[in-house]
Amino acid sequence: MKRREFLKNTVLTGMALTFSQCRSSSSSHVCSFGLITDVHYADRDPKLEWNRYYRRALAKFKQAISFFNSKQPSFVVCLGDIKDEKKNPSKQTTLHFLERIESAFAAFKGKRYHALGNHDLDSISKEEFLSRVVNSGISKEKSYYSFDECGVHYVVLDTCFKSNGIPYDAGNFEWFDAYIPSEELEWLKKDLTKTSLPVIVFTHHPLDDFNLPDKRISITNAYQVRKILEESSKVMAVFQGHHHDGNYCLHNNIHYYTMKSVVDGTEENNYALIEINLEKNKILINGYGNTSSLDLKIKSK
Repeated sequence: MKRREFLKNTVLTGMALTFSQCRSSSSSHVCSFGLITDVHYADRDPKLEWNRYYRRALAKFKQAISFFNSKQPSFVVCLGDIKDEKKNPSKQTTLHFLERIESAFAAFKGKRYHALGNHDLDSISKEEFLSRVVNSGISKEKSYYSFDECGVHYVVLDTCFKSNGIPYDAGNFEWFDAYIPSEELEWLKKDLTKTSLPVIVFTHHPLDDFNLPDKRISITNAYQVRKILEESSKVMAVFQGHHHDGNYCLHNNIHYYTMKSVVDGTEENNYALIEINLEKNKILINGYGNTSSLDLKIKSK
C-alpha cells in the first residue's frame, strides 16, 4: 500500500465515550500497555517509493522495547506486520527474519502479544508464525483470543482471512481483502457476553472506514464487526494497524485509533504507552517519536 498523507489533526481532548457501567475491584488501578505496529523487519534494501526502510526497523523496534522496559507497562502488543520478506523470498529467510525480530521482542520484561498482520503471512502459514511467537498465557494454535488485565478485558482479533473465509497462507492474500469469518464473529459475541469488564479491542486491519483515503484498507465486513462491538455496550476503544499514516475517529461511542508504522522513514519511530484510568474516566495515548499524544475521555452512564 502506498503511503498516504495523514488525513487531519483532530483536536481530541474532551471527547466523551459513554459505555455501560463496567467496573471491578481492581478498577482503581491505572492499567498501562505498550503499543507498536507495522515493524516490517527484513534484511533487504529499502523500498524508496513507499518510504520503507526494512533493515532500520530492527533498531527502531529495539529502541521501543528498551523504552517499554523503563516504563514497565502491564504488557506490550504488536498490532501486526512485525516482519517482512526478501524481494525474492524464501520460507527459510522469512522465518529467520521472524525469529530475529521476535528475539528482540523477547527482551521486554513482561507479557507480550501479537495481532496477526498480512505481511506476517507473506511467505509462511499462520501455524508457522504462531509456533514461533509468544502470546503470553495463550495457546500456540489460537490466532484470536482475549485476556484480562487490571480490570479491563482485552480482545485480539484475527483479520487475516480472505472474503471467502479462507485463511491467509504463505502470500495467498491481497492487502485489500481482509475479513473476519462467521466462526470468529460467533466467538467474539460470546466473549463479549461473558465479560463484565470494559473492553479494548486490538486488530491489524482497521474496523472503521469512514475517513480513510481508500475504504479497502478496512476489512470487508467491518460493519458487521462494529455492530457486535456496539451492541455489547462494553467496548471503549479499538487499536489498529495496517494504515501506516495512522488515523482516528469516534463512531457510535467507540474510539478507533490507528497506530502509525515503525518501518516508514530512515530515523522516524512510532510507539505509544497507553494508560487506562477508569477512576478518572480517561484513556491517555502517550505518543513517542512521530506519534502524537491524545487524551480520550470516557464516561459511564
